[in-house]
Amino acid sequence: MPEDIIQIQEQYYIRASVSLAETRSHVLKHDNCFAVFDRLGNMRPLGIRDHGLFRDDTRFLSRLVLDLEGKQFLLLSSEVREDKDVLAVDLTNPEFTTSEGQFIGQDTLHILRTTFLWKNTAYERIRVHNYGSEAFRVPITLRFEADFADIFEVRGIRRSQRGEYLPPRVSADAVILSYRGLDGVERQTHLRFSPVPTVMGKDWVRWWVPLQPQEERDLWLTVVCSYAGEEWGSLDYEGALQLEREQRQSIRGQAAQIDTGNAQFNDWLNASRDDLVMMLTQTPHGLYPYAGVPWFSTVFGRDALITALATLWWYPDIARGVLLHLAAQQAQEEDPSRDAEPGKILHEQRRCEMAKTGEIPFGQYYGSIDSTPLFVVLAGRYIQRSGDHAFLQQLWPHIKAALTWMDTYGDPDGDGFVEYVRKAHRGLRNQGWKDSDDSIFYPDGSLAEPPLALCEVQGYVYEAKRLAADMAEALGNAEEADRLRQQARTLQEQFLKHFWCEELRGYALALDGEKKPCRVRSSNMGHCLFSGIADPAHAACIAEQMMQPDFFTGWGIRTVPEGEGRFNPMAYHNGSIWPHDNALIAAGLARYGYKTEAMRVLTGLFDATQFLELKRLPELFCGFTRRQREGPTLYPVACLPQAWASASVFLLLQACLGLEIDGQHQRVSLTRPILPLWLPHVTLRHIAVGEGSLDLGLYLQADGVGINVLGHLGNVEVVVK
Repeated sequence: MPEDIIQIQEQYYIRASVSLAETRSHVLKHDNCFAVFDRLGNMRPLGIRDHGLFRDDTRFLSRLVLDLEGKQFLLLSSEVREDKDVLAVDLTNPEFTTSEGQFIGQDTLHILRTTFLWKNTAYERIRVHNYGSEAFRVPITLRFEADFADIFEVRGIRRSQRGEYLPPRVSADAVILSYRGLDGVERQTHLRFSPVPTVMGKDWVRWWVPLQPQEERDLWLTVVCSYAGEEWGSLDYEGALQLEREQRQSIRGQAAQIDTGNAQFNDWLNASRDDLVMMLTQTPHGLYPYAGVPWFSTVFGRDALITALATLWWYPDIARGVLLHLAAQQAQEEDPSRDAEPGKILHEQRRCEMAKTGEIPFGQYYGSIDSTPLFVVLAGRYIQRSGDHAFLQQLWPHIKAALTWMDTYGDPDGDGFVEYVRKAHRGLRNQGWKDSDDSIFYPDGSLAEPPLALCEVQGYVYEAKRLAADMAEALGNAEEADRLRQQARTLQEQFLKHFWCEELRGYALALDGEKKPCRVRSSNMGHCLFSGIADPAHAACIAEQMMQPDFFTGWGIRTVPEGEGRFNPMAYHNGSIWPHDNALIAAGLARYGYKTEAMRVLTGLFDATQFLELKRLPELFCGFTRRQREGPTLYPVACLPQAWASASVFLLLQACLGLEIDGQHQRVSLTRPILPLWLPHVTLRHIAVGEGSLDLGLYLQADGVGINVLGHLGNVEVVVK
């Protein structure tokens, strides 16, 4: 294994000794395809080797390099444009002499590369302009390779054998690279060139481009990622770009619009919006947010559920798509090799070769202890948000199956707590959101022994049963509703009795297999505020602790505070800062009335974005204490973009505003809204409320936050508490 690739959790989570900033510059994604480029617009595996064009967790193009007969172009500028859909790279030439003997001085040529993805295809236009005073024949060379590496290979797994590379097929204007995997599937990369290159090879082409002074010409490249026998379209660059932009605009137009009195905050909001739109993937059941690029650009249950919860007020269609897709994938039978049990909600879904051959267990994997209760929580909150009774009836059998799983497989010893132990030999040891091997431990740092009952999961189950009771009541099943409410009350009583640690002034991280508490303070207990299971007196202690320097760094709340057994600000789960974790904690703080503390979390993460490229929050960053005139320390291989990190700003804003939407009664409530001094006003437009919509303006004033109804469609009530 190369020196810059090490393991974080068995072979499944890889971190590097070099920053992503050094190895990866730009990301594009559309549906099941994503691409990672360097700043020159090239793909060339180096560092942690994540460059390339991927479809369904397979790298269909591992190398794509533009040069001048081997001479590298010089970078002028490079950016993913405003909507995060087109990579634009401006290049110029070094001083060089062509093989035909013609000298071209430096900065004579301007090359503009623009690239985007649409329907499993990468489209690139290469525009070459001659700013010189004489005519040239310019040798533009494009080099390419396709290793068809599985994403888990890219992440560092060594395979004992691979499939068969088929001979390249070269025609006048195209090259087809093919690979037949061990799963029997033939994967093909079709490269099509226009105009026809002057020279064609199996792994490179060259155009000799004639250019008069001040003349420019366009070269076109289309790269199709396909399976043998699959039909694919023949759109040109402009036609595909038009469809791609129409789709993005349609999605953005359906979400609420947010504008504020702080331009930098608007940048963060807009960057998060565009990243979420990019991460959304069309499934047969609706839109689904893939987790993160590059390692998790696929269906994850927990990630999507939390993303949907965070964005529910802003764009409820995400929640609908997530619920329908996960309902369709809900486990129907017991299969220990996939940690699957009837009623359980999916953790991860992969379509790559290694998943299909069973080399890794994640093709259809259910090793998540919290996806199932979170599924019910999202269902309950979505029904409150939308008032869609017909959808509730459609989803209810899946909700019932999830509730049954919680009471049976999820609680095998019948003590009332939902717990986990790995059954799949190569599955995840830890199955909460902190799923690295060393994330659940005792005060001395030794690893906790399963089965493990996590504190935050009990909160999710509590909230799931409370909301399920409301849904049962809405369906006319009062007896079921009473039973679920009693279960929730009993769970809360038992939770407070067994998880509260007076000496910690907080909840234990988990109960181990012998029901002994892991007396470790962690950000997990902040999720107990989010779910409402916490006692108000306990919530006061937790809120105070979360704002202390051992927890709160100035940028955000650490996963584990300084002083705990395994604290390390550079660890994946034991001292780092995760935006989604902070957003859930802030929502919990606001739920218990600690709005000022929630606002501090919002401010810390907002300040962090001022140091980050594109104002884009990563999956996580290191938990070092904030230093003057320095930004947060980046975690080497954090996914960027990451859906639940992008969603965080919407939940943070909702927490500060105390915003709740009741679709059935067409009511919008604002509970003790608060705004930081750096955010003088917020305007929300086109908030969907049942059959109507609402426009609101909120602004700072001497005695708090003023509220104006700027417009509405339908009979929408606004309540300020």
